[in-house]
Amino acid sequence: MSSEKLTRVAIVEAERCKPRRCGLECKRNCPVVRMGKLCIEVTSKSKKSWISEELCNGCGICVRKCPMKAITIINLPKNLSKQTTHRYGANSFKLHRLPTPRAGQVLGLVGTNGIGKSTALKVLAGKQKPNLGDFEDPPDWEDILRYFRGSELQNYFTKILEDDIKCVVKPQYVDHIPKAVKGTVGSILEAKSERDNEAELIELLELEDVQQRDVKALSGGELQRFAICVVAVQEADVYMFDEPSSYLDVKQRLTAARVIRDLVKDDSTYCVVVEHDLSVLDYLSDYVCVLYGKPGVYGVVTMPYSVREGINIFLAGFIPTENLRFRNEALTFKVAETAEEDEADDSRFRRYSYPSMVKTFHDKKTSSSFKLNVEAGEFTDAEIVVMLGENGTGKTTFIRMLAGLLQPDDESVNVPELNVSYKPQKISPRFKGTVRQLLTKKIRTKLMTPTFQAEVIRPLLIEEIMDQMVLNLSGGELQRVALTLCLGHPADVYLIDEPSAYLDSEQRISAARAIKRYIIHAKKTAFIVEHDFIMATYMADRVVVYSGQPAVEATANTPESLLTGMNKFLCSLNITFRRDPANYRPRINKLGSVKDSSQKSSGNYFFMDDED
Repeated sequence: MSSEKLTRVAIVEAERCKPRRCGLECKRNCPVVRMGKLCIEVTSKSKKSWISEELCNGCGICVRKCPMKAITIINLPKNLSKQTTHRYGANSFKLHRLPTPRAGQVLGLVGTNGIGKSTALKVLAGKQKPNLGDFEDPPDWEDILRYFRGSELQNYFTKILEDDIKCVVKPQYVDHIPKAVKGTVGSILEAKSERDNEAELIELLELEDVQQRDVKALSGGELQRFAICVVAVQEADVYMFDEPSSYLDVKQRLTAARVIRDLVKDDSTYCVVVEHDLSVLDYLSDYVCVLYGKPGVYGVVTMPYSVREGINIFLAGFIPTENLRFRNEALTFKVAETAEEDEADDSRFRRYSYPSMVKTFHDKKTSSSFKLNVEAGEFTDAEIVVMLGENGTGKTTFIRMLAGLLQPDDESVNVPELNVSYKPQKISPRFKGTVRQLLTKKIRTKLMTPTFQAEVIRPLLIEEIMDQMVLNLSGGELQRVALTLCLGHPADVYLIDEPSAYLDSEQRISAARAIKRYIIHAKKTAFIVEHDFIMATYMADRVVVYSGQPAVEATANTPESLLTGMNKFLCSLNITFRRDPANYRPRINKLGSVKDSSQKSSGNYFFMDDED
């Protein structure tokens, strides 16, 4: 493609660019600067470099020479420059196009982290005035409306401008809510309630027991359900949900999806949802917009597609309507075959077993107790056992008992002494240094092996954050580092609690692949707690299904095959899954649909074949 057809994007990351700590290599090595033109402007006293996108010739020398890896230069098709919706400033992120909400339907947004989904929500909510790429002299609303003339967005923005639309947003980071909201759950819901559905939503979202509790005392899952409830009890024209499934178990995710879908029964209501759990996104959306680009650099919103086509385009990494490939490889996966189908070859693996165990917890403040019954089970090398159950049924407790961090009630029960590596559910960074220093200190030997580099470091994109400070990492970056540390520790059994938390859709599939490949090749065993259904079905050789009443008494059943275990688990949730023939991803059937009814009548809640 000739240079006339290209426009350049130059990004300088302020957090990484440290002119006082480098030799200004970007400026010294730039051929355009050597010709006497001011392409890169930076001094040792500058806070960060400034790069002229007009003068830059795209040679990439500054990118390679920058010791801080702070510069990104990307060539874009020139037609995208005419479709810029918003840019935050010079050498910073830009968003091209906008998703178009439709009244009476749920619009789903899918894309990696840092690609502009939250920016798009802010613009559609009227909280961010789009500058159409002109950050120095932002256009007024008259120019913005003229820009969107002839599209559905023109009417939408006209309504926002005239204050004819009320928009409520469920924020992405629900753990920040206690800092902004004070009071008890019940009092806040009562104050916000504008519809006649408060009591029904409190029951649906399982908030009865926390109504008298202060918001700051809520757990992550309780905060998420509370935030969804606060939005759903309000009377609004536009409802927006940014990652509504994080912290929730499978049952709660489906309940939240039904609550969101019920909001658009009125044909005049808009609803936009950003979601990384693809099975939940598939279930609650009417149509989907895919966002592609380079995280932190630029993002592009595609035209709306049907749910199945949109998610498959995202997984394939190719947009047929634009003849554009935005990812080198497609994300396809088949559900793992069960370990029991390989019984003939089990002799080459060692067998481990654990006994029946009971663990009881007593809460003196509330005089309540929780009892976990663990049925005896066994497992082999090169096997992944996924734990399926609601929150509060003791999945983490079981993992901690296997790790030796908790003792059973009967101390005479002999839990096998296994060499374990444990990744906890909550990650609290304390290391004062870079990711490279942390990994070198903890797993130096493993870090140097080519196999570990190929199977773990590169798929989890650890090289990109090697020189960042651990304390400055985002949630998703911390999760990837924690997974690397866990897999890098020599062990017989790897205990991994919620590996998908904070990861986007693409990172979840990459993490699932990395974990599975490493466990099989190293001939180790992994016990994994996972609520993302696509990740769980991709990784699982066998499953442990939890039954009972959450927070009261639960039972961890013995490990069983993927098919029988999934059937039992889905039957308890009253949902059925089918498989997409294009990439084999599990898809939730709409409740009461023909497919849903026929699968339930035949007892096949979970399909292992390739039928659609």
